[in-house]
Amino acid sequence: MSYVGTVREGKVVLPPGVTLPDGTLVRIEPVRDGDDPAYGLADEAVSTGIPDLSAQHDHYAHGTPKRGD
Repeated sequence: MSYVGTVREGKVVLPPGVTLPDGTLVRIEPVRDGDDPAYGLADEAVSTGIPDLSAQHDHYAHGTPKRGD
């Protein structure tokens, strides 16, 4: 389980309702807005010109027979 908190006056403040027992070992990693690995993923999209690519991806990527959906 992970939580996102904010540092205020040198202490990490967790979201409302989140409590951890005293002595809980935690890992702190600073993040910036937009650090989500999926952020900007749509910018990498390219047009392939293949209209059924999403439905037949196994055919195009692995050479399996097309599905007859």
